[in-house]
Amino acid sequence: MARQDKATAVDMLTEEFRGSNAAVLTEYRGLTVAQLKQLRRSLGDRANYIVVKNTLTKIAAERAGVEGLNELLAGPSAIAFVKGDPVDAAKGLRDFAKEHPLLVIKGGYMDGAVLTAAEIGKIADLESREVLLSKLAGAMKASLTQAAGLFQAPLAQTARLLGALEAKVAADPASAAAAPAAEEAPVAEEAPVAEEADSTETESETEAVAAVAEASTDEPASDAPASNE
Repeated sequence: MARQDKATAVDMLTEEFRGSNAAVLTEYRGLTVAQLKQLRRSLGDRANYIVVKNTLTKIAAERAGVEGLNELLAGPSAIAFVKGDPVDAAKGLRDFAKEHPLLVIKGGYMDGAVLTAAEIGKIADLESREVLLSKLAGAMKASLTQAAGLFQAPLAQTARLLGALEAKVAADPASAAAAPAAEEAPVAEEAPVAEEADSTETESETEAVAAVAEASTDEPASDAPASNE
């Protein structure tokens, strides 16, 4: 490979490392060109599957700040640079390897850490991001439905009571009109009996005193005793 081609390859690999969510290193020894094309199609937009030169990849990884891959870069190497969900890409590689055992997953790199082949397998066993989001949305929807039921229960009961009241008024309007009339009727004022009684007694006592005084004035004087001559 010419020097310029090598420089171009290093630049390309450096950008792949920097722009990927994860990288899965594989060995493709024995796979045909047709099988490699099939693998790329199965991965789709989730990952770029690129056959690499180990020496150039080590340089590119160092430039991108990716460390710890040197031990994995041995023998025929190809890297799946993951652009989408790492779980989906790991599943795709695992499933293809089951059908084509010549594809060997050697390890990978994600979130600043080197992953072993076993760890890649565990990632492949996880549910995809879309499935997890779907389950989360379903759980949230169920919780919101339950909450809405709790909030609406008292309102539903109130609506039923109001409906029953309206039906009763429609069936017997006279009884509904009588109730407000009874409430609006004024209460008769009670006469101040005690105060009137006290006033009557006072007037009677005054008249009695006046009568006694008049009788004393009109009574004639008694005869004086005769004197002895």
